[in-house]
Amino acid sequence: MKEWFENLSVLEHIYLWIGVVATVFLIIQIILMCFTSFGGDVDIDGDGDIDVDVDSGVSIFTVKSLTAFFAVGSWCGLLTCSLASESLQWLSVIIALATGGAAMSVVIILLRAMAKMQYNGTMQPETLVGKQATVYISIPAERSGRGKITLTAQGRYMELDAMTEGEKLFTDESVEIIATENECAVVRRVQNEEKTTTAEKGDELN
Repeated sequence: MKEWFENLSVLEHIYLWIGVVATVFLIIQIILMCFTSFGGDVDIDGDGDIDVDVDSGVSIFTVKSLTAFFAVGSWCGLLTCSLASESLQWLSVIIALATGGAAMSVVIILLRAMAKMQYNGTMQPETLVGKQATVYISIPAERSGRGKITLTAQGRYMELDAMTEGEKLFTDESVEIIATENECAVVRRVQNEEKTTTAEKGDELN
């Protein structure tokens, strides 16, 4: 082993150390992925806030894809460099780039597939339209600020930011979600609540 290491060329040493470092990072990433969930582009946070950030795809230059590029490319380059004659050492660079690029492409495809699965598996903001909720923190009138609403949808309890186009909505009022935009639900007072609220306000004035 020592003799083999000492007989490595400069190019082979480069491949070897890049491969070792990249492989260690790859193993760490695999271990972390076993204990953490994949972070997709569309998410409804644990506290219920809608977080929409839909991208056309996973970026090419991610830690996972670059790690795969260097890990696979360097080992393939080292193998080719060891088998090829000195006059064909340049061929190892081409093979390293090609195999590294292929590994990066596979990782990107897998990440996009996982992102799509997570996107389809989570609740879409549009599905909340028409749902009734309860005001948790009063909502200022005419989109002048945000409040909070709570609701249960598809068996999940959620707390969402909310705003309204009409009058101020008070705590414990029933509202209906009419749209979702800018990470916020747009709501209006439920019709049968309007009369009750008006009567309560009249009693307060009297």
